[in-house]
Amino acid sequence: MFIIDVALKNTPSSLSVQRRSLEDAKAVYQQILDAIRSGSPVVLELTCEQQPEKTIGILVSEISAVQMAERTTGAASGKPPGFFALNTP
Repeated sequence: MFIIDVALKNTPSSLSVQRRSLEDAKAVYQQILDAIRSGSPVVLELTCEQQPEKTIGILVSEISAVQMAERTTGAASGKPPGFFALNTP
């Protein structure tokens, strides 16, 4: 399973969707990058393969970063380290 995280400007957490295959994850990642590069304030709608009822709409002009990572079974929270990951002693 692959997770695509999207960080938004002035927001301390990220939004994420999941894809089962690497090819599908790369396609979503590229779709987000293309939307950012276009520079037009459009809404990007994404769905999640893990939770089909999960749909998010994102104003492209508010995206500050995007990350794609393979989900690891050892992650305690179910999410890989990524945006805003903090090390606590």
